[in-house]
Amino acid sequence: MRALLPMAILAMMFAAASVSAECPPAEQAALEKFDHDWGDAAQAGDRAALEKMLGADFRDLAPDGGGDKATNIENAVKASAAAKANPNQVKTTSDHYRIQCSSASATITHRNVLELKGADGKEMTGYRRAVHTLEKRDGHWVVVATLASRLSDADVLRYLELDWAVADVKADASWIEKNYAEDFRGVSSRTGKSSSKADDLADAKAAKAKTATAKISGMEVSMHGDVAVVTGEYHATGTDKEGKAYDRNIAFTDTWRKEDGRWLVWASQGTLITE
Repeated sequence: MRALLPMAILAMMFAAASVSAECPPAEQAALEKFDHDWGDAAQAGDRAALEKMLGADFRDLAPDGGGDKATNIENAVKASAAAKANPNQVKTTSDHYRIQCSSASATITHRNVLELKGADGKEMTGYRRAVHTLEKRDGHWVVVATLASRLSDADVLRYLELDWAVADVKADASWIEKNYAEDFRGVSSRTGKSSSKADDLADAKAAKAKTATAKISGMEVSMHGDVAVVTGEYHATGTDKEGKAYDRNIAFTDTWRKEDGRWLVWASQGTLITE
């Protein structure tokens, strides 16, 4: 949601902004669809589709040497066969896309969320960031390079804050149910009143207030073992419980706690910015 990102990530974001005029929304949508289709083809072990999607000079740029086109396709086919034989296969979802492109090349960056159940039946979630380089050849996009890496805990939290903002707009009460700690405590930026997980869940289900837009900026993450503090600004527009329109800027402090490998919101406090 709200993060002061490392300089390398900031540089990438500024680069994306500078190229956005060359990459119209329709092309960005087409590239995102291409990425989803590529993921579906890999999961299905569709050798023919993968042959068309990967360039002849394709390389996986992983630090351990990665692989070429033939190796990548063979690995995808084998992984697909193994997954089909495993009833507890990993479910992968791609989101938070950032796409920049010119008429001949493109870069796609996104998060991958990997969900599965462990041997004890508990749900497990892993996060990775993927970066793909594509070129347009003979009128069609092909992937020429890819690199996927595990997200640091700090980046996992940044994405979870972004997820929280999306959940606010969708009035998604299930996000609170899944991501709040049972002993969560919150302090309202408007009233100063304290709330519990049950209180926030009831408010979300009642959906009397409507969030139309929600944006995060200025995030900073401080890590302290299995506890982390995320600060930043939250800008939201919508209508309150009385139906009155609002436009608010809020400085927030969110405290997260890791339990069984998952980060949960432990406390949240907001302060209305009036200047």
